[in-house]
Amino acid sequence: MTYKKINNLFGWLTFLIASLVYILTLEPTASYWDCGEFISAAYKLQIVHQPGAPLFLMIGRLFSLLAADETSVAYWVNVSSALSSGATIMFLFWTITALGRKVATAYKGEPNTTQTITIIGAGLVGALAYAFSDTFWFSAVEAEVYAMSSLFTAIVFWAILKWDSHADEPNADKWLLFIAYVMGLSIGVHLLNLLAIPAIALIYYFRRTEKATSKGIITALFIGIVILGIIQYGIIQYLVKFGAYFDLFFVNTIGLGFGSGVIFFALLIVGLSIWLIQYSIRKNKPVLNLAMLSFVLIILGYSSFAMIVIRAKANPTLNNSAPDNAFSLLSYLNREQYGDRPLAYGQYFDSKVVDSKETSTIYRKGEHKYEVAGKRTSYVYDRNTLFPRMYSDDRGHISVYRDWMNMSESESPTFGQNLGFFGTYQVGFMYMRYFLWNFAGRQNDEQGYGEYTKGNWISGIKPLDALRLGNQDDLPKSITENKAYNRLYFLPLILGIIGAFWHFKRDQKDAGVVAMLFFFTGLAIVLYLNQTPNQPRERDYAYAGSFYAFAIWIGLGVFAISEWIGKFLNAKTAGVMATVIGLFAAPILMAKEEWNDHDRSGKTTARDLAKNYLSSCAPNAILFTYGDNDTYPLWYVQEVEKFRPDIRIINLSLFDTDWYINQLRKPFNESQPINLTIPPAAYVSGVRDVLFYQDFQLQGHQEIGDIFEFVTSDNPEAKVQYQNGKSENFLPTKQFKLTVNANDVIKSGTMKASETGRILPELTWTLPGNYLTKGQLAILDILAHNKWQRPVYFAFTVPSSSFMGLDKYLFNEGFALRLLPKEKSNIANSSALSETEEVNTDAMYDNVMNKFLWGNMKTASYLDPESTKMVFLSVNKFIELTRNLITEGKLDSAKKVMNKCLEVLPIKTVYDANFALGKYEIVDVLYQLGMKKEASEILDQTADLVQGELNYRYSISKTKENLAGRDVQLGLFVLSQFEEMTKKYQEDALHKKIDDQLKSFEAKFGFSR
Repeated sequence: MTYKKINNLFGWLTFLIASLVYILTLEPTASYWDCGEFISAAYKLQIVHQPGAPLFLMIGRLFSLLAADETSVAYWVNVSSALSSGATIMFLFWTITALGRKVATAYKGEPNTTQTITIIGAGLVGALAYAFSDTFWFSAVEAEVYAMSSLFTAIVFWAILKWDSHADEPNADKWLLFIAYVMGLSIGVHLLNLLAIPAIALIYYFRRTEKATSKGIITALFIGIVILGIIQYGIIQYLVKFGAYFDLFFVNTIGLGFGSGVIFFALLIVGLSIWLIQYSIRKNKPVLNLAMLSFVLIILGYSSFAMIVIRAKANPTLNNSAPDNAFSLLSYLNREQYGDRPLAYGQYFDSKVVDSKETSTIYRKGEHKYEVAGKRTSYVYDRNTLFPRMYSDDRGHISVYRDWMNMSESESPTFGQNLGFFGTYQVGFMYMRYFLWNFAGRQNDEQGYGEYTKGNWISGIKPLDALRLGNQDDLPKSITENKAYNRLYFLPLILGIIGAFWHFKRDQKDAGVVAMLFFFTGLAIVLYLNQTPNQPRERDYAYAGSFYAFAIWIGLGVFAISEWIGKFLNAKTAGVMATVIGLFAAPILMAKEEWNDHDRSGKTTARDLAKNYLSSCAPNAILFTYGDNDTYPLWYVQEVEKFRPDIRIINLSLFDTDWYINQLRKPFNESQPINLTIPPAAYVSGVRDVLFYQDFQLQGHQEIGDIFEFVTSDNPEAKVQYQNGKSENFLPTKQFKLTVNANDVIKSGTMKASETGRILPELTWTLPGNYLTKGQLAILDILAHNKWQRPVYFAFTVPSSSFMGLDKYLFNEGFALRLLPKEKSNIANSSALSETEEVNTDAMYDNVMNKFLWGNMKTASYLDPESTKMVFLSVNKFIELTRNLITEGKLDSAKKVMNKCLEVLPIKTVYDANFALGKYEIVDVLYQLGMKKEASEILDQTADLVQGELNYRYSISKTKENLAGRDVQLGLFVLSQFEEMTKKYQEDALHKKIDDQLKSFEAKFGFSR
């Protein structure tokens, strides 16, 4: 069998192995973060958040057609990621074998049997190591863009090596054109693939020059970066920008219809491209011809974004930013929704704004022409720096900046501290930590913010880990029982470093190319993202390309080991042994350690709990949500599985935009339009974006209907003139009132006739903050004119700051808080840890006991961190309901609720240290209900967990500073509560055990009672 056939056969074998693994561990339905949105949008070809992923959605739509019914749509869209990931591993295999063969044979003749063994072995080790790496495996089993984006990176890097091996043959440049087309296609998935361009430029330079020089290498890199910039800014953004301004001229100046300028500009680009291609042929200019053909193919691939405009014009349910015209599409592609950040020059976090200047005009589509929506402005600061890394003025970020760099409250940052934050946090914590997760080991899957016990990298070599994280013999169960406690003993890392040294020694050019790919898909992203502290989730997925490059060196490490063993044994045996050693040191070890924390095959948490949000709501309800994880899964179950399509979900994070408010005016699925009285012209972009508070000394609370009419009035007397000369509406009071008609309340079913005595004549509240946003204005519109016809809910995960001061009228009915015209009270029978508020017990009991699903929480082989958080939150729901039932004297119902809690939630198998509080609450109500056996078992187990946590923290405190004192205090507090509880309920043996533990730890930590 020829080498080519062997290489192809083993490449397809890696595809089968990886794809099988990913399908076996695939999440069967939607998962958290963006996946619910992507699946929903793929199923109906809708518009996702900026800057879009149209090709990913269209491919996902094709896979969704394989589903037998709506409940399996998510599975098949997830399969598209699994197969994309399997194909990535296949192309990585062929990339490693191409690089290995080039060193072994310099592309001269067929490799002999010995060389073939080592080449194939290297490909297997490197490709499978990446297949089982933590970051890549995570994305491979869910409907996210990163798996498919990695596939495009793998294809283009493999293709440039194919060109390299055939560069002297006729028509070899077809591979370059193929790369251009794939690059264009990749834009419709994610932009990460473009970061391979500088490495590709180096390969081109090395192949086309007889003798490489430092100047030539730098020039080639510079050209590669320029090409990257041309594609990312020139093609992706400025082509659309030029088209938009052509349209502005044609519409506003000439008077033609919308889109006429875009059509003219497109024809101009097509005509100019054709002319330049013909010119390059006539004048025999091969470089120009290659550049123009590449340009055309990139545009052709990029044309997948036509789907965005076409579908936006159809106004589907999910239509983020409504990019149905040139300017809205430009804003969409530029990610203007997310703002920007300084990169090369900018402010420190404590810099003061001294001026502002207008930078450009914002246009919006009007009825007949484009209208000015406002001006983009930039601030001028009193103090700036090169390379600003500590720039955010968010209070939470500032506290982390100061804590991370050991700065006092009054200290201003220096340039040295700025660089220190870059090195220790942005590079060390937000990149190197992730890198070592994949190739050294991982402590657990809890999100880390710099603590000793969460999200760190480890190796499994205890003395080394102890230097950073304390005595590893005292680890608590929150670490050792966490399924992401993965110990790789540095073996994949060492193998990769050996491979890198071997590669640089044997072929500096190709090793330099891999190094460039490693840098641009890793540290270059760190430079570009300029991340602020306390990210809402771990960001390792952004650096998957860098880990891909390192996996190449892991594979090439087989060559180094083979050469070393070859000094003692024959070459063929050395190749076999090196392959076996490599397989056990990397992919086999990685698969063994990481299978259990990547196996999502039994988990349905995101889908089932999303249904719980909707099941909490009465028919035809309005449900306000806030973040990704309490919105996207809900979109999925509504859009795909058609569960509770009568409910109108309103995402408060999007509610301050005119396009989103406009969508609420239309019926979606089985949900009726929102009754908004404000005309669209009154809240278009640039109009009433923010209404600032001006105290007009109005006496008492004002009816929100009157306030609404005042702030939406165009009467000059209802406006105030600001320093910039503009007259704007303003908010004259923060004291709001909503008069209640009891007949409306009873008639709508909001409350029962038996509760008439509790119906308040009016709701009064105070708006927090000193301004009213456009979204809050729309909420006032809804409240003022709803007349209790549609039930209004807030998801229980919405932060209280978004309640607009209505907190005391929001009653828990499960996973949603319902606005009711009665005032709630605190439950007298509350625990020592927290007060329990009154809930709507009848509705909540029915939901918890009869309607809610629990996501296989107790039986799933693995719960990801977001699912684990939902365990904690779900426990709180059970506790709140139980305490209310106890107060109402419904003890039998309360016992049924707690038995249900123990039946469906993994109370005893979740070892998270933060869960101690939740378990205390469970024990407290179980004892109150006389369920002593269940209470004692959980108390004993929880006390042991807390003891383990305190032991570990005590061992850390001997050698480490900045120990989290709050965690110690919390542990001691829980033990002290258990000590009192066991005494109260005459659990003598447990009482003695807890009392002894408590006294021991109080003595160790220097606490006294």
